[in-house]
Amino acid sequence: MLRELTPVAFDAQTADRDLWTRYHELRRLRHAELRPDDPVEPDDVVEAMMKRPNPFDEHVYFEISRDGTMLGWAAAEHTLPASPEHDTNKHLFWADAFVRAEHRRQGIATRLLGALARKMQEAGSTVLGMSAELDSAHAFMRWLGAEQRLTGIQSRLKLADVDYDMMRSWVAEGAKRSPQTSVQVHDGPLPEDVWPEFTAQRSELLNTMPFDDLDIGQIIVTPERMREFYARLALIGEVVHDVIAREPNGVISGMTDVTWAPHRRTLIYQQFTGVRPDARGRGIGKWIKAAMVLHVRELYPDAEWIVTDNAGSNAPMLKINRAMGFKPYITGVEYQITRDALEARLQV
Repeated sequence: MLRELTPVAFDAQTADRDLWTRYHELRRLRHAELRPDDPVEPDDVVEAMMKRPNPFDEHVYFEISRDGTMLGWAAAEHTLPASPEHDTNKHLFWADAFVRAEHRRQGIATRLLGALARKMQEAGSTVLGMSAELDSAHAFMRWLGAEQRLTGIQSRLKLADVDYDMMRSWVAEGAKRSPQTSVQVHDGPLPEDVWPEFTAQRSELLNTMPFDDLDIGQIIVTPERMREFYARLALIGEVVHDVIAREPNGVISGMTDVTWAPHRRTLIYQQFTGVRPDARGRGIGKWIKAAMVLHVRELYPDAEWIVTDNAGSNAPMLKINRAMGFKPYITGVEYQITRDALEARLQV
């Protein structure tokens, strides 16, 4: 029995069809438990993304299977030396795990985390981060001794219920309050000559987000990372849309972006919205978010929802979202535990 519960590494590059079949069956069970109302990602999309090497992060996978059925699964990632974030993030190891409901409390998750702890040693990582939504996952995190570091809220905007007159008024108000500010809409990848300026400003804005007590290093976006991001989107046919606000001197003062994919036509994912601290208080955030909603409504008539995630402590952004009509959908908690504490608890 113990041998049957031994984690086995899963190499996406060399995995055979049987392995992919049992993995897809497990992830569909997970999807039905966590996101039953959402479209399921097609198998070929998932495989394409997992098989594509990432020059900036290493991804590791483990499975525990018995008699051709995957009982549990764990995945993790950490930065590689080629990542511009490596110096401040190399101690961090971000993980995810799932066990079939009928096989929980049998030590499967514990064994999977033991395998991840050994990978942490190899990588030199000292802090493990995991998120939890289900009661069973929160209970496991408490048993493990992990600490709650950040509460996140996923909110959803039903496009059929949007007050589009209000959205148009937000656009008009923003233009009135900042008549010298221009707002640009970009469909698809941004022009390459914009990348250096855009990535520098995006990095600065991303690092102004609240992370509560989460141990996290610098977020650094570079033109090279933009190129990789666009390549991954193109691989699965996903499309990005940006709305950018510029001041009279050309400086980017605000940005928001969303992605849409043909395999999830009903959902649009809001990625990031940020406004420079020295440009806040002028309604730029409301302006660009309203402009985006008006734009994608025309582009994607089949879309039903816009999905966004925020820290529970991000009051200014949550205020805008609630005014737009976003409603809380799921609350999750980010946990962290040191490798030493993890190994002591698991006795590995």
